[in-house]
Amino acid sequence: MIKRSEIFGYAEKKYNAKPDYPFKKYPRYAVLRHSGGHRWFGLVINVSKDKLGLRGGEEVEVINVKCHPDKVHCLKILPGFRPAYHMNKEHWLTVLLDGPVSKDEVLALLDESHDLTR
Repeated sequence: MIKRSEIFGYAEKKYNAKPDYPFKKYPRYAVLRHSGGHRWFGLVINVSKDKLGLRGGEEVEVINVKCHPDKVHCLKILPGFRPAYHMNKEHWLTVLLDGPVSKDEVLALLDESHDLTR
C-alpha cells in the first residue's frame, strides 16, 4: 500500500516532477510529467471500482504507469493490478494504491514508466 503523497514526494525528489492537475472536471487527477516536457510517466486518479471491472461503486486511488507489453500482460491478472484505465491497455497498467502491491513495487514501476516515456 502506498499513498499518493509518497508517490509525489518520490517523483519530485528523483525526477524533479511535481504533480500537475490539468483536468478541471477531475481536480484530483494528477499527472506526473518529465521535467521540461509534456510527456506523462504517471497518472494518479480516483475512479470507481466498477470502471475497473471490480465489484462495488466506491472510488479507489490508482496510478497508471507505462510498462513493457509482456509485463503488462503478466501483471494485469494479479491482485492489485488492472488493465489500464482510460489508457492504451497494451502499454499501460493500472495499479491499485490500496491493494496488495508494495510501495517498492509501485515505485519501481514508476521508474520503468519514466524510462519508457523519455
